[in-house]
Amino acid sequence: MGKKTLVLGVSLKEARYSNKVVHKLVDDNHEVRAIGFKEGFVANVIIGIEKKIFKNIDTVTLYLSQANQVSFYDYVLSLNPDRVIFNPGTENKEFQDILDRNGIKTEIACTLVLLSTNQY
Repeated sequence: MGKKTLVLGVSLKEARYSNKVVHKLVDDNHEVRAIGFKEGFVANVIIGIEKKIFKNIDTVTLYLSQANQVSFYDYVLSLNPDRVIFNPGTENKEFQDILDRNGIKTEIACTLVLLSTNQY
């Protein structure tokens, strides 16, 4: 099994990158947890709307606007992931600084590209 990943901001719409990344993570044998604004399933992964405490999260990959990230600051910190990936359009210096101060690595990158180039 690959890296246990939490995808934040998953859309049920197939055309969205957050949806595509769930499929790619599953295809690449990563254990996936997902939170969105609507409940449902993507690639047989349950998309929840509650901030559940998941254990042993390696990576949190963000698909939330800067404004929508604020309510997730404490939640992400409570998970103590190894890293947080800020996908294009999610860059947030304030959140990056908070994560850095708490010893959590940050990356500004596209998760789909990282997966496609074996850099994940």
